[in-house]
Amino acid sequence: MKVQTAKRKANCPAEITLKVIGGRWKVLIIKELFDGVKRFNELHRSIKGVTQKMLTQQLREMEADGIVHREVYLQMPPKVEYSLTSLGKSLQPMINEMHEWGIKHLNFNEER
Repeated sequence: MKVQTAKRKANCPAEITLKVIGGRWKVLIIKELFDGVKRFNELHRSIKGVTQKMLTQQLREMEADGIVHREVYLQMPPKVEYSLTSLGKSLQPMINEMHEWGIKHLNFNEER
């Protein structure tokens, strides 16, 4: 299975950012991983509505883009843990700002 990454040429750096974290689930996955290392089932339980297939796909894409690290432990039963790389952790200020903007936007729409 070929995993697409955001490393193709883009017209502007913001386009690269949107390709890496865009979509319905990636920001939610990243937000969960800000709290630390998580196993697949922990992520799946904490993100309501995401299917196992979609979670797997999103994690693979983020791993290919260098923002998620996947650690496989050779034991029985198999154990896999996910964490953010330093590049992934560097997204935290931006995602926090997105969160704050979303709150302001909701408040603005409620006042109208």
